[in-house]
Amino acid sequence: MARKAKLESNKKRAKLAARYAAKRKELKKIIIDPNAEPEAKGEAIRKLQRLPKNSNQIRVKNRCAVTGRPRGFLRAFGLSRIAFRELAHRGMVPGVTKSSW
Repeated sequence: MARKAKLESNKKRAKLAARYAAKRKELKKIIIDPNAEPEAKGEAIRKLQRLPKNSNQIRVKNRCAVTGRPRGFLRAFGLSRIAFRELAHRGMVPGVTKSSW
């Protein structure tokens, strides 16, 4: 099990990323636009830099829903490889069966 502080800080980052997603997208659109004026681009860059660092989606870490483990994360299931294996063996993951040949 991951430390509670790590889980909570990751939840906080996810909340911030969700709150600032639209604003960040709007500013990036201005920066990328080839027809935008240089002054507008400069202002958009400054506004983007003033946003909190943790409001960027990149800083949110994928963690296992059961254990909070950050490594070996299976995106399709939202679980770490270890938790996935345990749950799959118990038959708790729909559509997944142990292979045999």
